[in-house]
Amino acid sequence: MQDEQGQRQYTGDVPNDTPNDTPDNASLFAQLLDTDGIGYDTVIPGDDGLIHTHHTPAQQGTSPTNSETEIEQDTVDTNGKTSKTAPKQPATKAAPPMGAVFRPDGSVDFTNSSADSSETTDDSEDDSEEKDEPSTSADSSQRSNDTADGTKAAGGSGFQARHAFSRVAALLCKAWNTVRSAVSTAWAAVVSFFAPVFGAIAHGWRTFASAIARGWRTFTSLKAVQVVFSACKFFKSRIWDKRMRFSFAFYTIVFIVVTAASVIGLQWSVYTEPTYAKGQVVDAQTKALNSVAGQLTSFVSQIWLHQSYQAWLNFIVLGVLYLTIILVINRFWVATAVFGTVMTVFAIADKIKVELRNEPIIPADLQFITGGNGDSIMSFTTKKDMILIDSAVTGVIWLIVVCVVLQFLDRRRGLIPYTWKRSEFVSVKNITAMVCRWATAILSVVLCVSFTWGLPVEGSWAKNFATGLSDTPQLWNAMGDAAANGPTMNFLRLAHVKIMDKPSEYSKENMEALAKKYAGEAEIINQTRTANLTDNTVIMVLSESFSDPTRVPGVSFTEDPMPQIRAIKSETTSGLMLSPGYGGGTANIEYQALTGLNMANYDSSLSIAYQQLVPKLKWTPTFNQIWNQANGKSSSVAFHAYSRTMYLRDSNYKKFGFTKFYATDGKPRLSNLTPIDSGLYASDSSFYSDILANINTDEGSNQFVQSVTMQNHLPYNDWYQNNQFKDSGDTSSDISDDEKTNIETYAKGVNYTDQATADFLNQLNQTNRPITVIFYGDHLPGIYSTASEDKHNQVTLHETDYFIWSNAASASANTKLDDTTSDYTSSNYFMAQVAQHLNAKVSPYLAFLTEMHAAIPAISVPASAGDASKPVYLDADGNRIQSKDLTTQQKELLHDYQLIQYDLTAGKQYLKDTSFMATAK
Repeated sequence: MQDEQGQRQYTGDVPNDTPNDTPDNASLFAQLLDTDGIGYDTVIPGDDGLIHTHHTPAQQGTSPTNSETEIEQDTVDTNGKTSKTAPKQPATKAAPPMGAVFRPDGSVDFTNSSADSSETTDDSEDDSEEKDEPSTSADSSQRSNDTADGTKAAGGSGFQARHAFSRVAALLCKAWNTVRSAVSTAWAAVVSFFAPVFGAIAHGWRTFASAIARGWRTFTSLKAVQVVFSACKFFKSRIWDKRMRFSFAFYTIVFIVVTAASVIGLQWSVYTEPTYAKGQVVDAQTKALNSVAGQLTSFVSQIWLHQSYQAWLNFIVLGVLYLTIILVINRFWVATAVFGTVMTVFAIADKIKVELRNEPIIPADLQFITGGNGDSIMSFTTKKDMILIDSAVTGVIWLIVVCVVLQFLDRRRGLIPYTWKRSEFVSVKNITAMVCRWATAILSVVLCVSFTWGLPVEGSWAKNFATGLSDTPQLWNAMGDAAANGPTMNFLRLAHVKIMDKPSEYSKENMEALAKKYAGEAEIINQTRTANLTDNTVIMVLSESFSDPTRVPGVSFTEDPMPQIRAIKSETTSGLMLSPGYGGGTANIEYQALTGLNMANYDSSLSIAYQQLVPKLKWTPTFNQIWNQANGKSSSVAFHAYSRTMYLRDSNYKKFGFTKFYATDGKPRLSNLTPIDSGLYASDSSFYSDILANINTDEGSNQFVQSVTMQNHLPYNDWYQNNQFKDSGDTSSDISDDEKTNIETYAKGVNYTDQATADFLNQLNQTNRPITVIFYGDHLPGIYSTASEDKHNQVTLHETDYFIWSNAASASANTKLDDTTSDYTSSNYFMAQVAQHLNAKVSPYLAFLTEMHAAIPAISVPASAGDASKPVYLDADGNRIQSKDLTTQQKELLHDYQLIQYDLTAGKQYLKDTSFMATAK
């Protein structure tokens, strides 16, 4: 008993009669390890750096559970009497002997261990016989010896593992205590350091808040303030809180009026007042019917007079759009202000564009604005347009003011009111309102998107719905479609862009066969060709709106506006180009010239390739790339006498392979541009000078140069002094007075271009480098309103002048192709004609275009002939070829053309892996 108590005192254990005292951490871990109920070892670090253990028997009253046979063990209590303790565990789970030493490498040294304290035996039989007798020291010694025998029998592997764990636990405990002490010290230091700062801040805030409170009390105690507060309370309780909730009937009336006004306003934007020739007798009724008011009346009244429901269709479509905005915003008057503003802006912009270009607003125009061209649009407006814009701005301001006032007067919080307040949120009524509000908003948006997406698709519910309400699309004539079916339907019809229909027989095998077919054609052509395209520097000049004004019926002058270009045309390859545009469409004609593709093959919803198609393409082969392959990427240079962002040229030219693009903004920049007199745009003369200053003329490799002028861009507001085409110089007949100023100003601009172009060619003639120039006008200006009223003039109004000229250093100087080959063309054939003009070898693609040009000299979209159903084809004499009269060869070539164009732009681009674009040398 004394030995046991002495052992407890030695190991630092706490006697059983002091249970509230807390043992040290090492003893706690040792107790945890006493899984067999025979006592535990206290782990004590020694001065020698090793870990020493001392054994402590199990506490009185413990009863560990073991699945083996349990044998009771007699112990001696503090009064010297025996008592039954918990059964002993098997000897195989004995603890290591007292005095064992744990080395740092995890091994255990038993040299100094005590057999009495570390060895126990399983003497269950002695215990069972003497369990009622007091325990003696001899018995204790015997049990120790027996235990030692059991320990030796069990082996040392389990023993070493448990004590290794005890060693690690002790080290972790010591480390934890150290870290905890360090953190506590650091935290106390931080708190003591920042305590004064936080205290000062808190004191300052309390002082500031107290001052504010005192100031507020002083302010509110003033009699004047009390009067104001009383007035506000009176206003809120007697007026504001008692505002009426506008009825849904009133909402409905406003909804109908605003929607109907929007339909009328948009339809007004596409109508123009008719003009009549001098001396023409027109009765008052005819004038009234043909006026804008008469056309509007007819558009609406045809619902009852002719059972044509286009007006009703536009009302429904705009009404759904209006309702969608209301449901999304959930504020009727705010939505009304938004919808009314959008409709007003759209109508005014549509009106201006129709007057300038005879074309309504289309979705591509929105891309034009987002592409960074918004500022340039205002430069195209006239004084008359500015008056209209000012009136529209005033109207929009008043609309917004009225809607704001009504929003405050209307007590209704929302069209479908609900609340997020916690006290009111969880109620059937509120949750139902919230679900209805969001469900209707989402469904209305889905309805609008679905209708827009399906409108161009045959068999869709949107197409069938519109057709049932008399919608008759004019896919090739945006202006006619907007006038007949409404600008709303025309705009939505073009919103979902489709590149083109997949031609029959399109497959990888057929495209490879087609490439092989025209490779054979190229081989035949190249047998008689001796030059290469890249033997010349080729300059392609797109002259903005250039054409011979005297070809327009009724227009004539005492002096020829373009005598020098007329003389050049008589001496070199030249003729007329069939343009798809009138008054606009520059980018499409340029696209055709650079790619050889034709807009007539595309779906009618694709209006501007530069904005709707090219940005989406990963591979776009263009003719300038022939020079890149032969002379390096720096061989492609582009010039534009205006902003580089116009029609996304900056990004598109990079995709085409132009490494330098000179424009009026950004870098590199054109620095010598100047207008003529009070003109708005750079003169052709100064533009040509910049081109000559930035291309290779005497040294360096040959180049492909793309250039676009701006001098003759609309408007034509009498810019020039000493205009010989005014007054007596204008001998035109059967044109209105409103047209005369525009036509006379334009004729003078053509005259300036004529002289500047002749000078440009003369300077190129003085260089030692072979240079070839492709000069063409992209379209006629949209100023011939009298001539455009006669459908017989439509083809004439889409024919511009072009020529292909080579300087004296070129082997093709003074070359003029026969009239059959050159009298009529379209811009997609230019490069094939240049190859023929230079006697240069061709690629399979150019071989196809050469054969295509011989079969159908000119191709354009139907709008150029005022026909909304069929493409326009011209023969070598300029006569129109009807689709039914096409030969088998022409039909086969057209089908091949569609296959090629589809593969390059909408298909799998199988031709990319062939030699279809490779030019022979």
